Amino acid sequence: MRVLSGMRPSGKLHLGHYHGVLKNWLKLQNESECFFFVADWHALTTEYNNPSAIQDNIKEMALDWLSVGIDPEKSTVFLQSAIKEHAELHLLLSMITPIPWLERNPTYKEQIEEVKDKDLHTYGFLGYPILQTADIIIYKANAVPVGIDQAPHLELSREITRRFNFLYGETFPEPQTLLTETPKLLGTDGRKMSKSYNNAIFLSDAPDVIEKKILPMMTDPARQRRTDAGNPEICPVFFLHKIYSSADVIQKVDEGCRTAGIGCIECKKFVIPKIIEELKPIQEKRAEIVKTPDIVNDVLNKGNEKAGKIAQKTMEDVRKVLNL
Repeated sequence: MRVLSGMRPSGKLHLGHYHGVLKNWLKLQNESECFFFVADWHALTTEYNNPSAIQDNIKEMALDWLSVGIDPEKSTVFLQSAIKEHAELHLLLSMITPIPWLERNPTYKEQIEEVKDKDLHTYGFLGYPILQTADIIIYKANAVPVGIDQAPHLELSREITRRFNFLYGETFPEPQTLLTETPKLLGTDGRKMSKSYNNAIFLSDAPDVIEKKILPMMTDPARQRRTDAGNPEICPVFFLHKIYSSADVIQKVDEGCRTAGIGCIECKKFVIPKIIEELKPIQEKRAEIVKTPDIVNDVLNKGNEKAGKIAQKTMEDVRKVLNL
């Protein structure tokens, strides 16, 4: 099975990326033929007014990929913009995609309403699902790993693929949704962990930084005093315990919170060492990797070469069925 997935280069990655995406990639690279790409063109859909940061972000993100164990010998790791065929197929797919399909995209509608500090009324933002479809089908990927909230995006890619095959003959397999279980991970302020919310714990954060971020972390608002009982199910710190702590500690924290048997600081101090322990080998590997200055370029160049050959062959097939 050929699997494809990508990530927009937004800089260093955090625990949400690690548990939501990267741990699944590590599993998949041992089971399938995997293509993982840096989606730098997709980054321009929202960062078109500040493209200078993208180049540094590419390096930081790729270093994190390698540090957690993404292996270029097992997976094809490449840069989207290095494969110009993505843009060509995107253009051709845009000719057959009805505008209402794009306008009903739930993410498009949500972002237009929610994001007030950027002008997202561009074709690039509206049409990003077409580029996303091109990214997938140009490698004739069989499956794309997504969380349940991203499933509608892939269904749109499937619709575009079906339309192309209907108009021009069976050319592409319909990419299947490979649903992945994403642990619920909240940031230090109780919202979804995100760099843009300034509430993230990064994979590269030093132990003292992790401690400084978690100790003042939001807990159950009902626990105003040490003697107040709380509800761990609405506490962001408890979600960290569910991922990092043993069953005994989880039970102890659950009971201690509900009965006010332990305070919030004590609860946090149980989980901080576990997070530091999990990130230690990742950070040690990153420290070794950065000693080789050109490693990111070397990995991407090798992946670009392999991905480029496949993309070129696919576009030969596409031009043939379109009589171009």
